[in-house]
Amino acid sequence: MSSRKSCITGKLIAAMMVTVAAQAFSQNYPIRPIRLIVPFSPGGGSDLLARLLATPMTERLGQPVVVDNRPSGSGILGADIVAKSQPDGYTLLVPQSAHAANAQLFTRLPYDAIKDFAPISLVISQPTGLFLYPSVPAKTVKELIAYAMANPSKINYGTSGPASGPHLNAELFSSMAGIRMNHVPYKGASQAVTAILGNEVQLTFTNIVTARPHWLSGRLRFVAHGNAKRLPAIPEVPTIAESGLPEFESRGWWGYLAPRKVPRPIIERLHKEITAAANLPDVKQTYNAQGVEVVANTPDEFAKIIQADADKWGAIGRRLGIKLD
Repeated sequence: MSSRKSCITGKLIAAMMVTVAAQAFSQNYPIRPIRLIVPFSPGGGSDLLARLLATPMTERLGQPVVVDNRPSGSGILGADIVAKSQPDGYTLLVPQSAHAANAQLFTRLPYDAIKDFAPISLVISQPTGLFLYPSVPAKTVKELIAYAMANPSKINYGTSGPASGPHLNAELFSSMAGIRMNHVPYKGASQAVTAILGNEVQLTFTNIVTARPHWLSGRLRFVAHGNAKRLPAIPEVPTIAESGLPEFESRGWWGYLAPRKVPRPIIERLHKEITAAANLPDVKQTYNAQGVEVVANTPDEFAKIIQADADKWGAIGRRLGIKLD
């Protein structure tokens, strides 16, 4: 046998051994607790929605599923932890849609937001809400735009960090409306909501789950949301598109990612249990009541959405001149 054939045979045997070892490892998975890295602060939408699934996931997987909050601007710290963790299925990321935008808008990331992760499932989708502090003299999108035009740079808006969903939505809104507002970044959506409740900022774009108790109590004014159509759960709240900016549409999503080299059988097991948990009647009802749609798609479908969102927000970021270090 030639040395070349021996080399090829050796590589094939090595690949087969790796495959067999991965399958054997996967058959026993999981044998210890699973950590869900939420790259935003406790109390935010990502945190609340991850905790809602943690209990049924624990029951289905037979091991504790623990939420670990690692807040930072735009979720970069938590994503970096997962990207560099062992690819064994015991450390997962619960990203939101800003994860895809980060791939295009940051000139330097400590990881590749697309290549360093293995998609498991996009679990839920929800339109972004536009919320105002009640003292702002505007109850509609048109009134807000008129007020901002008459008072340039007087409105401060809070976000969960540079290039986050709230930041991109506010900049897109400002650009389409022809207004100027001042960006005030925080470490998470819950801090941005706390800031608007204290009138540190007067406006925020955020997910409906995080802001829900505050607009229901009247402490925030829910002006409109970024869905294409009104939501059955809150039909009284109009869309931004029907309120004066017909081309505006924005939805946030939350899903599950693993480190890139996690064996495919483990990805498939996680996908099975995560999507089953998300579709439990009581879980689905809780999501739907808050204007959240359960998607629970496949890893390949999730990968396509991440890439499409990266391309979309990258193009918008370039048009608006948003580029971050």
